[in-house]
Amino acid sequence: MGEVVPLQVIARLRGDFEEKFGIPRQSGLVEEVESLVVFEPGFRRPEALRGLEGFSHVWLIWEFSQVEGAGWSPTVRPPRLGGNARMGVFATRSPFRPNPIGLSCVALAGVEHHRELGPVLRVRGADLMDGTPIFDIKPYLPYADCRPEAVGGFASAPKRATLQVEIPPGLLEQIPAQKRAALVGVLAQDPRPAYQQDPVRVYGMAFAGLQVRFRVDGALLHVVEVEPIL
Repeated sequence: MGEVVPLQVIARLRGDFEEKFGIPRQSGLVEEVESLVVFEPGFRRPEALRGLEGFSHVWLIWEFSQVEGAGWSPTVRPPRLGGNARMGVFATRSPFRPNPIGLSCVALAGVEHHRELGPVLRVRGADLMDGTPIFDIKPYLPYADCRPEAVGGFASAPKRATLQVEIPPGLLEQIPAQKRAALVGVLAQDPRPAYQQDPVRVYGMAFAGLQVRFRVDGALLHVVEVEPIL
């Protein structure tokens, strides 16, 4: 066993994804997804955020809390490769790591003050589940963090939206207007596992308090049901 270093949870993400299925596979893929970073009571100090409003993006360092205690694997099956080929875990962003730590770059939409929650960060493009523990927040520095000459290996190109999303008017009315663009963006990314291509199968995902069910036929995603989660 290696040396154990204690970490404190300083904040948690509050967002629209109540479960893992449907979350964008990388940060920034769906900028319409908006979330709040809510600090734990001991870290609700406005002075700790002084100057952060001058940055357009921040890094979130967080825990893959849903795989805690699951152990790690030296090789994993990246979704980018269809879930068939194995790669070394350190060549991927798989959650099954020796330390289940995630790193996400998100757009900073605002530094706000809530009467009950204290200072919060409004962010866009997060790929985190609701309630995800956050260990640290750091400003994104373009001169240091951007490397245009970098090579991305087997994931050198970003995954673009591949599906056209069709939502019947009657179902569209059941989705809050301010959540529609985010939901369409998430569905267009094709949240299905890479190895599942059944045009008849109906998939379901929780989003913004709704259960959204859909099926995919070729490049067209049909939303077939939307209902509140009780």
